[in-house]
Amino acid sequence: FLVLQQNPKARGIRASTIRSIREHLYLIDNNFRADLRCRALFMDIFREPQGLTRALRRMNRYGILAAYLPAFENIVGRMQYDLFHAYTVDQHTLFLIRNLRRFSVPGHAGEFPLASRVHSLIPKPDLLYLAGLFHDIAKGRGGDHSVLGEQDALQFGRSHGLSRYDTALIAWLVRNHLQMSATAQRKDISDPDVIHTFAEQVGDQTHLDYLYLLTVADLRATNPKLWNSWKASLLADLYDATTRALRRGLANPINKEIRIREAREEAMTRLDATPIDNQQIARVWTELDDDYFLQHTGEEIAWHTEAVADIPEALLPMILVRRIEASNNASGKGRTTTLFVHAADMPGLFARITAAVATLGLNTVDARILSNHLGRTFNSFAILEQDGSDIDDAGRLEEIRVAVHNAIIDPEPLAPPLPRVPRQLKAFNTPTRVHFDQAPRQGRTVLEVICADRPGLLAHIASALHACGLEVFKAKIATVGERAEDVFFLTDTTGKPIDDPDVQAGIAHKLQTGLDELR
Repeated sequence: FLVLQQNPKARGIRASTIRSIREHLYLIDNNFRADLRCRALFMDIFREPQGLTRALRRMNRYGILAAYLPAFENIVGRMQYDLFHAYTVDQHTLFLIRNLRRFSVPGHAGEFPLASRVHSLIPKPDLLYLAGLFHDIAKGRGGDHSVLGEQDALQFGRSHGLSRYDTALIAWLVRNHLQMSATAQRKDISDPDVIHTFAEQVGDQTHLDYLYLLTVADLRATNPKLWNSWKASLLADLYDATTRALRRGLANPINKEIRIREAREEAMTRLDATPIDNQQIARVWTELDDDYFLQHTGEEIAWHTEAVADIPEALLPMILVRRIEASNNASGKGRTTTLFVHAADMPGLFARITAAVATLGLNTVDARILSNHLGRTFNSFAILEQDGSDIDDAGRLEEIRVAVHNAIIDPEPLAPPLPRVPRQLKAFNTPTRVHFDQAPRQGRTVLEVICADRPGLLAHIASALHACGLEVFKAKIATVGERAEDVFFLTDTTGKPIDDPDVQAGIAHKLQTGLDELR
């Protein structure tokens, strides 16, 4: 297999040779695995600058991988019975390594510019590919596959002559390969404390670079339909923010004042090219709390400020829909559609907006709900088509604007659409689980809802939260195959966190009952 890598003009392996390989797999025993020459050849395959993906596919097809790595045999052909994983575990693993290799190919740099740039910075790509090989190798054994896989990686590194540092890096990547995705999709990465905690977990830039590449390749290899520009921009934003935190040093974290100042300065630079003056800008900004500047980029702040400056009450609600460039163009598309709602605040506004979005067959993947001191909203929603694609058509954007406007001004609130559960989802029974964070952050309660996914789910949750007398300040929406994992940052109507266990239990019961009835 190494010879084929080193001789790309070679046409392949004869059928008779393949039969002979399969007939003699029993020769790959403990003595074979312990042979230093065999171990060196295996490592050379991963260090070869070309042909790794093809070599591993052949080795898997002929049974070599499973014979040489007994732990790998357990995942060959192993199905994953959910809608999140489209491939068997061994197929997924090889697709992941293919994705990692593509980051190093100049001809594919346009697909993932950030990943391609980061890949060029890592000192030993072979360690990344080995982490990819082991990241899911312990699936199906029972227990946490990340922890079990870490032990397999440690054993492999020690037996194959890797240095202590290199072995520890591979094992750390296997243990933490889900961490970056979970942080980006389920936590408030606009919060400097969240970034500092993640930076502490990562430790240094090298670990961050390897983990970012492994995360992007893993998500892309899980199910191509679940990858979109929004997830790409989330990971890129987390990577950028963590890089800045590491450069400052873990002992000198970025505080909120610095983050706010940076956002204001970027917005001012952009606003210099617009007709509005400093007095107009000051009138808008003085009515906004720090949370607004923490949760928005300079580009978004400039857009909002220019739009709302001196707008009279009679012209409210004002609904804007536009494409926002992702900071790193990480996906090759790098844009996400943002819905901005500037209106007089009112009870149930979040529920009205999400119902309108759901009625149009759209997905809300992020929501930031804020009001200024005058009681006007600065609400932002990141939205995608139901299939996860970006919204490009100008007519579609105008349709969204009109629908949300009408939903707000209508005296009767728009009811969430009755979900039409896709045939694939009906095969899964996912009970609704509700969890409250017992340590309210920033004076808010964190509510996590895990339930069966269905079209319009967020609108139904928003309606239920409104009925419970809760105010939503931020929502993080994640879908894992047939399962939705949504996180909400809440207070009661007086602005206080919900910390009474009895009240939490009552809310949980209402949510569980209501959502289970939708099945």
